[in-house]
Amino acid sequence: MKRELKKLEEAGQVLLQEINEPEGEPTGHKRSFWNVISIPALAILTGLIIGAILIVATSSSVYEAFSHSFGEGLAAIGKEVFTAYKALFTGSIGDPVRIINAISSGDDRLIRAAVNPFLESLVQATPYIFAGLAVALGFRAGLFNIGVEGQLFIGAACATFVGYAIKGLPFIIHMPLAFLAGALGGALWGFIPGLLKALTGGHEVINTIMMNYIAFRLTEWLLSGPMTRPGSGGMPISPIIEESAQIPQFFKNPIRIHLGFFIALGVAWLIWWLLFKTKWGLNLRIVGANPRAAKYAGLSVGKSYMLGMAISGALAGLAGGVQILAVNRSMALGLSSGYGFDSIALALIGNNHPLGVILTSILFGTLRNGATRMMVVSSIPIDIVDVMQAIILMFVAAPAIIRTLYRLRKPKQEEETAFVSGWGGGQS
Repeated sequence: MKRELKKLEEAGQVLLQEINEPEGEPTGHKRSFWNVISIPALAILTGLIIGAILIVATSSSVYEAFSHSFGEGLAAIGKEVFTAYKALFTGSIGDPVRIINAISSGDDRLIRAAVNPFLESLVQATPYIFAGLAVALGFRAGLFNIGVEGQLFIGAACATFVGYAIKGLPFIIHMPLAFLAGALGGALWGFIPGLLKALTGGHEVINTIMMNYIAFRLTEWLLSGPMTRPGSGGMPISPIIEESAQIPQFFKNPIRIHLGFFIALGVAWLIWWLLFKTKWGLNLRIVGANPRAAKYAGLSVGKSYMLGMAISGALAGLAGGVQILAVNRSMALGLSSGYGFDSIALALIGNNHPLGVILTSILFGTLRNGATRMMVVSSIPIDIVDVMQAIILMFVAAPAIIRTLYRLRKPKQEEETAFVSGWGGGQS
């Protein structure tokens, strides 16, 4: 027990230094900027390199060029990779030449059309930010919340119901109320596994997986029964939400950038403040680092688990709510393209830090947005992007591979990511 308490004291001193120290003053305990970004950055670079290899391997034009001559084959490789990544870039960020010409013309319509690919990437990134924060907060509490997808669906269903069933409310009340309903639905769905872990020791991974199945079947029943849109012909789709419940878009279609993206940034800042600038966040991180030592020190481990899972679920519910209120305007079974499961990768690549989650979410949003154009322009399968994301995650989860490939110095133990040090209990 003395050894556990000593570990807790050392961890607490480091965390207290982080929480009390003025911004911008580095300490020996803080990781250098390079140590923080090296593994994710090199993992992304490696993913792009392997993606290029896969693009070449799946291109029939490359094989045809090699049948003529070796030189033509090499030229075809360069052309194929350049065309694919150019399409990915312009489809997700925009064509720089087109943007410059549009700005030079001063035509608002041309400017909006030129920057729309980047704005659409931010739209795609918005649910990723909420879902990534949900997983990251769980990891900080020592919990692996693999139930984000189910919590997202429940949050979306709650936001949808409040959005269309309540009528006559002004926007200033109705929209926040529907958004809050999404958070509460997700919080309830996350709280249940947290309660089971606190009271019975039931593992959150198993419980959240089972809760996912329940959420999927429950929402399927709701959309096929009580929440079915009148006249839908039996299609599992909800009524369109009231205009007063919709999160406003800044421009007319096809530009879909909306207020929800900036709400997501504000929520990310709030989670950062809670985790790193409050006593509650300090206690949560201590519990996540070593629950046994935290228990010996008098911290309520069970309460941290329940509250951590509830807040994580609320963030996942907001991911579902923002898609309904800002983008889809109604709920269907195809609501999510795997946001909840992709969020695990987001949290890991972002080092379980809110800023890292934001940056990685924008990366995933741009990849998703640009993948369609890449498929149209270069006939590259859209699944290549999924493979690239999986490769990036694999290298982030196994940093020793990246260190070996790029001959990086192994950092000290305390410089490892929160995931590497262990979820669901840390050291024992």
